[in-house]
Amino acid sequence: MNVRLTWVQPEDLLGHELRQATEDGRDVSAVAARWRAAGGTPAPPSAGASTTPAPPHLRALAEHLLDELAALPSPLTPAEPTPLAHIKRVCPHWPPPPAAQSTGPGSAPRTRPGLGQRLHAAWLGRAAGCLLGKPVEKLPLPAIRALARATGNWPLTSWFTGRGVPPALAAAHPWNRRSAATSLAENIDGMPEDDDLNYPLLNLLLLQRHGPGFRTADVARLWLDELPAGRTFTAERVAYRNLLSGLEPPLTASHRNPFREWIGAQIRADVHGWTHPGDPGAAAEQAHRDASLTHTANGVYGAMFTAAVIATAASGAADVHHALATGLTVVPPDSRLARAVRFGVATARAHSDFDTVADRLHAAYGSYHWVHAVPNTALLAAALTHADGDFGLSICRTVSGGWDTDSNGATAGSVAGLLAGRPDRIPDRWTTPLKNRLTTSVAGFDGTGFDALAALTLRLAHPLTDQEAPHP
Repeated sequence: MNVRLTWVQPEDLLGHELRQATEDGRDVSAVAARWRAAGGTPAPPSAGASTTPAPPHLRALAEHLLDELAALPSPLTPAEPTPLAHIKRVCPHWPPPPAAQSTGPGSAPRTRPGLGQRLHAAWLGRAAGCLLGKPVEKLPLPAIRALARATGNWPLTSWFTGRGVPPALAAAHPWNRRSAATSLAENIDGMPEDDDLNYPLLNLLLLQRHGPGFRTADVARLWLDELPAGRTFTAERVAYRNLLSGLEPPLTASHRNPFREWIGAQIRADVHGWTHPGDPGAAAEQAHRDASLTHTANGVYGAMFTAAVIATAASGAADVHHALATGLTVVPPDSRLARAVRFGVATARAHSDFDTVADRLHAAYGSYHWVHAVPNTALLAAALTHADGDFGLSICRTVSGGWDTDSNGATAGSVAGLLAGRPDRIPDRWTTPLKNRLTTSVAGFDGTGFDALAALTLRLAHPLTDQEAPHP
């Protein structure tokens, strides 16, 4: 019997690497021709593994070609560096740190007034946005629209439902098989497990054990101790495999890892922003150390951008537009991700109909894989801009734009929750079904309430500086 392990088989990685290398500006024509001539196939379009095992000679060839592709130089490297020092060097408006704290002897650290309530709303928002996007993950944009329209839910304003969907339509566009049983309106009973919630929990453990000065190696050690390999996907699974093979960061992010610019690091960034309210630069640096285990370049920038946006929103003193603009200050301005975010924001401002915005984004970035950081970050920025801080509109427009619906919905919900400021400012239809209960395989957190998670996050938050302190 053949075991089809997803996201790590060389014959599947090769097709993804050919596309990633092309996006990097490398000439892959000779390698692609050798792969096709030997009988190699393109990467699976959405799944983690091809449907049938490859012959032994193809697997060996794929391993050789992956290394050959890695040796090709990319002309984009100067504009898209990965080391933090290089990133900061090309970011002319990197946000300065707050003034040093100067509390008196014996005084206790202070946090921003109302931060606990904002964090509670952010946890709820992250869960609600993720849950909204779960049943339509992997579905193409026309399918999402058709399923929602069939139940009178377009433009999207509420949970997806299977009730009332014509059988032929349901058969043509089946819900995500892992999620339908827990995330359609008629099935929701608390927050089901999802990697978009598991990673924030792991980062709480990371800060508990190592503090804000953690190293990338500490992230790796935590994963090996607390994260089952089967709960990892794409770049995270490749990095996990690399760790078990004896490789160390940052090589874990690049070795035979065609997913290194996908969205995985971005979904781990919230805690870095939540615990640095008003300090987007520090949040971005912390996100960089986390992301460097698994990602490079634009994959790292997605995490840094998200952490900086969230840190700015967590301050309680910024609107969504200022938060997004601040997020761009930690991203190399000539990178593909920065250009995509600027395009998303500009497109959202230019069109009152969000379907038009989504269509233009898909026309511009549809050649990328649906989990790549570049299109998804552009969509996130466009949806948040278009929603102008409204919670329901933020998560609905983000999810209605397609691509990685649950991950984008989670990040949008986190930002919109912070902007709402308190849980009671989020409409009940989004929070009541969560039942203040989270399911997870991360040890010690299963069944935990979002209020308890917010309290723990608050205890880990960086203390308030004098510059941030409210006037008496």
